[in-house]
Amino acid sequence: MDGLKTADYFFDLPKELIAQDPLEDRSSSRLLTLDKNTGATSHHHFREIIDFLKAGDCLVLNNTKVIPARLYGVKEETGAVIEVLLLKRGENDVWETLVKPGKKAKPGTKLSFGDGKLKAEVIDTLDDGKRMIKFHYDGIWEEILDSLGEMPLPPYITHKLQDRSRYQTVYAKYDGSAAAPTAGLHFTTDLLKQIEEKGVKIAYVTLHVGLGTFRPVKVEDVTQHHMHSEYYQVTKEAADLINYTKQAGGRVICVGTTSCRTIESASDENGVVQAKCDNTEIFIYPGYRFKVLDALITNFHLPESTLLMLVSALAGREHVLAAYEEAIKERYRFFSFGDAMFIS
Repeated sequence: MDGLKTADYFFDLPKELIAQDPLEDRSSSRLLTLDKNTGATSHHHFREIIDFLKAGDCLVLNNTKVIPARLYGVKEETGAVIEVLLLKRGENDVWETLVKPGKKAKPGTKLSFGDGKLKAEVIDTLDDGKRMIKFHYDGIWEEILDSLGEMPLPPYITHKLQDRSRYQTVYAKYDGSAAAPTAGLHFTTDLLKQIEEKGVKIAYVTLHVGLGTFRPVKVEDVTQHHMHSEYYQVTKEAADLINYTKQAGGRVICVGTTSCRTIESASDENGVVQAKCDNTEIFIYPGYRFKVLDALITNFHLPESTLLMLVSALAGREHVLAAYEEAIKERYRFFSFGDAMFIS
């Protein structure tokens, strides 16, 4: 099948189009609409998204919250500086992490953060270079992390974030992500209220975004890429709302690839969404048949990324790359703090 080589998803992006800072007003970012059947595009501002939503539609939002997951500390023996990125919480204060420099973090290595306010020990090395680390502290974990941690911005954002809340959606609720579900960053409380007043239902699901989302696809053949597992939860209330929308002939519109992957993971063969918590390694690329999703609000993604492949599964690779070319020509802003696309 065409489009299953990683190189098929390459495009050339001028560096200056990578958005380094969030806009003053979230909903003033731009919006490119793409018709997934014809490839037709049009240009708008994000707050006009309301004009593309109809009463009876259901908007699916991921209410995960980004934790200040990047910690800077020292090795107790040598005082060498070390950086730890928290990925996934396990039992008893043990976390799956990425450590820089990793070579220096062998099992048994003791670490200290914030002058000993938080201590840790490397207990295991995983096959993909990650480390299992056990943390020791007095007090409340969330408060300690809040005082010592930094927001784990993606590597292509080099500016320091002035206001931490700008890398959170306004509806972020459950701690656990190492990255924001960035399509949601465009919504304001006010815009969501107007959308609900129009008769659009809102279903909240949770998927804790891991860094696997951003991992470049390193294999030549797309089908050989392995996704990292991420934890998700769909409540009975959300499942009922989505299923009811489908039965009544409304559209299920996911905000972000994470919401999309959540409901596609939680549905059965007939497209009925189940209430469940689980881990998913779902990787959506062209050839995938969507069971639940009808339309998608998403940002502009990195070349050769799994996210670009997911979007191409929905709208077709040619349509997507042509729309990206147009976005570049029109100087849209790309990636996490960038502009948005509505694919329907």
